[in-house]
Amino acid sequence: MKRILGIDFGMKRTGIAITDENNIIASGLTTVLTKEVMTFLTKTVKEKNVGTLVLGEPKRLNMEDSHSSQNVRLFKEALDKQFPDLNIVMMDERFTSKMAMQSLIAGGVSKKKRQQKELIDEVSATIILQSYMSSI
Repeated sequence: MKRILGIDFGMKRTGIAITDENNIIASGLTTVLTKEVMTFLTKTVKEKNVGTLVLGEPKRLNMEDSHSSQNVRLFKEALDKQFPDLNIVMMDERFTSKMAMQSLIAGGVSKKKRQQKELIDEVSATIILQSYMSSI
């Protein structure tokens, strides 16, 4: 079974999450610098047998585009070109950063560690991926 990879795209860093081999559990994988994300994804898609990419789609509460929507659309176009054989899905990412922070607090993660933006990005990618899995 092909795995599903979740992506929380950002201009500086991009959070990555992935499912297990049976597509039951979403887990944070890493956070990579956005300038290195295509190289990372090309390697990971091949090594981890990925069949679907789930990209967080930033929207405002009223469903209008956010300040980063255009950048995410451009990134999706690049993904479509780089991975023509993969299913690439957009998933609403509203509130994922807040949900990620709440998850870390509930999990007892120290305040110092919660301030690491890389961790928030990775957990956000996991929430995006889990949301997608719940929707299918």
